[in-house]
Amino acid sequence: MRTSGRFAGVTIDCRDPRKLADFWSAVLGGRVTESLPGWRRVTVDDGLPVLTFQPVPEPKIGKTRLHLDVAVPDAGEAVDRIEALGGRWTGERHDYPEGTVLVMTDPETNEFCIVQYYNAVSDRLAD
Repeated sequence: MRTSGRFAGVTIDCRDPRKLADFWSAVLGGRVTESLPGWRRVTVDDGLPVLTFQPVPEPKIGKTRLHLDVAVPDAGEAVDRIEALGGRWTGERHDYPEGTVLVMTDPETNEFCIVQYYNAVSDRLAD
């Protein structure tokens, strides 16, 4: 019997699941499906983990306590693409020995980070 869990996905509460699923599908190159009536799911490469968007009536208030990190080959290009899709760069940038992190928001102001890793780390992520 398996006693440990496995990471299956992340569910994001939102007011417009269709809009956010379309946004995240474009950012990640995924496919959108309806998982339950009114809900949307984004699957990348027909695998796990998945992003699920659950409709809720209330707007987001305050800072997101959990966020996604999205590895990109070029942070500047990623900012331009995400902004064209309806996201926004917060102006917050962090430079670390392993790479650069830019804090972004999706169309409902959920924070996430785009990360441009430097050579050694990006080579491991590509494997």
